[in-house]
Amino acid sequence: MTNLLERGGLALLAATMMSLVLIGGAAPKAYAQEAEAAAAEEAPAEEAAAADADLGVGYALDNAMLFIAAILVFFMQAGFAMVEAGFNHSKNAVNILFKNSMDVCVGVLLFFFIGFGLMYPTSYSGDWDNVSGYFAFGGSGLKGYEAAADRTFSPEVDWLFQAVFAATAATIVSGAVAGRMKVGAYLVYSAVLTGLIYPISGYWKWGGGWLTQFGEETADGFSMAFQDFAGSAVVHGVGGFAGLAGALVLGPRLGRFVNGKSIPMPGHSLPIAALGVFILWFGWYGFNPGSQLAFQSTGDIDATMHIAVTTTLAAAAGGLCATLLSWFLYGKPDLSMGLNGILGGLVGITACCDCMSDNMAVVVGLVAGLLIVAGIALLDKLQIDDPVGAWPVHGLCGVWGCMAIGILPNTHLDSGATSFGVQLTGTLAICAWSFITMFVLFSAMKAFSFLRVSDIEEQKGLDVSEHGMQAYGGGGAFAAS
Repeated sequence: MTNLLERGGLALLAATMMSLVLIGGAAPKAYAQEAEAAAAEEAPAEEAAAADADLGVGYALDNAMLFIAAILVFFMQAGFAMVEAGFNHSKNAVNILFKNSMDVCVGVLLFFFIGFGLMYPTSYSGDWDNVSGYFAFGGSGLKGYEAAADRTFSPEVDWLFQAVFAATAATIVSGAVAGRMKVGAYLVYSAVLTGLIYPISGYWKWGGGWLTQFGEETADGFSMAFQDFAGSAVVHGVGGFAGLAGALVLGPRLGRFVNGKSIPMPGHSLPIAALGVFILWFGWYGFNPGSQLAFQSTGDIDATMHIAVTTTLAAAAGGLCATLLSWFLYGKPDLSMGLNGILGGLVGITACCDCMSDNMAVVVGLVAGLLIVAGIALLDKLQIDDPVGAWPVHGLCGVWGCMAIGILPNTHLDSGATSFGVQLTGTLAICAWSFITMFVLFSAMKAFSFLRVSDIEEQKGLDVSEHGMQAYGGGGAFAAS
């Protein structure tokens, strides 16, 4: 019965993917001109051509820079895969790598056919004067994308940059549910998150939805808005709280908690995990500075470089704080805590990298480092099994990054562009949306015995039971007994 349900779930996913794929002048006359008229028009034509050339250079620069930023964010997928594989048992390495690769494959296709139209509906041609602030759909693919003559980006690079963000939100969950979730269930989850859940909450903030509509309405829009520059809540909070929902519904790995006691399950390769963290840090320079979305003027480049500096300072402060605190509490400096502290600092500064001073960026990172250690300890006390610390890093520090804007001195708070209440409203709305919807989805799959592998399969390892191969020593695929 379970196999039939699993095959049915995979068939449903495949059918959904296929259906989304299916959705988806007269020659100018030449007129003779008088020699005098041609001469008179020559100079203005040259001036217009020069103006067009200048505009073209700026357009090319913005698009090239955003393309490079998208590549850096895409490279973060390798970092996530290495962190999650390194922090888990070697018998599940193939499974983790598979899930991370499929997050990209499933995610970009669904974001192309459905997600982008949900997240940025007003980028499509149409009457958007009375559009709902909670849900709207512009169209499938890039058909109907309204590319204005004075546009900043080409439709393709605009979509590409947003698509790699969507894939990032999905892949965060992989580490939280590692070692016990069925492949079919994971693919269904990944499809729903990237195709529906993430784009809808992304629209609320980045697509012009209700989270941008606070305070008095002026000619330029509303005077206040929920602030989340590069996605502490929109991306990381969504992934972190979806991972928490998965961990709760799945339950802990076998042997993780025995008689109320936490039994550590160390990862099989800290060098791989550490390399993954450095790849993620590197990729974050596309994630945060790339979100400036403009690079032509002196002010744009100054803002981009400031974002790069605050990102660096927060990451360093988070890593150092988590390391020192774990050293004080446990008597030895814990590398895994330090690595997660770096990631926590990066997640925390993501919402506020544009508005915090350099000194405040250090404070954001220090608090994130404290939250990493406290969050991991809290999960242990509650007997919630999150193998890589996905919720403390992305969920807890994602909340902190957005709330820091309502607490610490920064340009948004000083100018009245937001408030503590607005930041709290937006943060709770996005995280609750992700947690509740994903909890319902995971619970439904569990009710049909489609969510978790059997105890025997878990003991063998998901590499063998789910994929019929192993990451080390096997040299390839083999028939699972």
